[in-house]
Amino acid sequence: MIIRSWLFVPGDSERKLEKGRSNPADALILDLEDAVSDDRQEVAREMVCQYLKANPDRARQQLWVRINPLDTELSLPDLAAVMPGAPDGICVPKVYSADDVNTLANYLDALEAREGLELGSTKILSVATETAASLLTFHTYLEGVTERLTALTWGAEDLAAALGAPDNRNPRTGEYDDAFLLAKSQCLAASRAIDAQPVGVVYVDFKDLDGLEADCVNDRRQGFVGKIAIHPAQSEIINRAFTPSEDEIAYAKRVVAVFEENPGTGVVGLDGRMLDMPHLKQARNVLALAEQVAAAG
Repeated sequence: MIIRSWLFVPGDSERKLEKGRSNPADALILDLEDAVSDDRQEVAREMVCQYLKANPDRARQQLWVRINPLDTELSLPDLAAVMPGAPDGICVPKVYSADDVNTLANYLDALEAREGLELGSTKILSVATETAASLLTFHTYLEGVTERLTALTWGAEDLAAALGAPDNRNPRTGEYDDAFLLAKSQCLAASRAIDAQPVGVVYVDFKDLDGLEADCVNDRRQGFVGKIAIHPAQSEIINRAFTPSEDEIAYAKRVVAVFEENPGTGVVGLDGRMLDMPHLKQARNVLALAEQVAAAG
C-alpha cells in the first residue's frame, strides 16, 4: 500500500490520539520519541498500546509507532509494550545504516512470535538521514536489507544538529544546503533501488500551507511518493498533492493504450513525443496509485 500522508501524533496525548482517527492522513505515526518526555515514557507506551488495540480496523488509516533510537535503552521497552497492539509498522529514527533496520527486523521476528502475529506483518519506515554516519552508509541498503523495510524518509532537523550546523537552509535563497540535498537525493535513490517508498521530509512551518503545497509538488516531481506531516491541517494538502489528477490519469491511460496497440514495440509516438519503457512504467504507476486511492474511498 502506498501511503501519501503520515501524521505524527504524540503518544501521550489522549486528545490528539482521539482526533487522529478522524484526520484524513493515510497513516498515523504514534510517537514515543521526540513528542514524549522521559518521565512520560511508560504512560505513552500504555496509551499507544491501548489505542492500537481499540482501533483494529486499519482499512482506511494505518497505525504506525515511532520508537526511540535503537542505541538507547528505551527502544526495546517501546517495542515490547506496543507489539501486543499489532501496529502496522515501526518508524525507526536516527538510523546509522541498514544494520539498524535489520536489527529491528530481528526484534520484530521475536515479538511477533510472542504475540501470535503473522511473521513479517509489521513493516518498517527508516528515518534514514538523522545521523552524520548515515550519509556515508546508504550503500548498505543495497547489500541485503530486510523485506520489512517498505519506506524510507530523510530528516533535515536532526541531521543539522548531528553535523553541527545551526540551520539546514541557505538564508539567502531558502533552499536546503548541500549536505541536506545530498541526504535527500540518497534517500530517494536508495528507496527506488530497493523498491521501497521514498517519503518526503516534514515541512516545519505548519502555518504556511501554500509553502507546504509547493514543497509537495516539488517532492513529487523529483520522485517522492508521500510526505510526513507534523500538524493535522497538513494531511489534506499532502493527500491532494500526491493524488493523480484527472488529467494525469487520462494521459496515463492513453500511454498504456498506445503501447498495448503496438505489442512488442519498445518505442511509440504520442502527441508528437517519443515514448519508451520508462514512460510506460510511470503511466502504470500513476494508474496503480489512482486505483488505490479510489479503493480507499
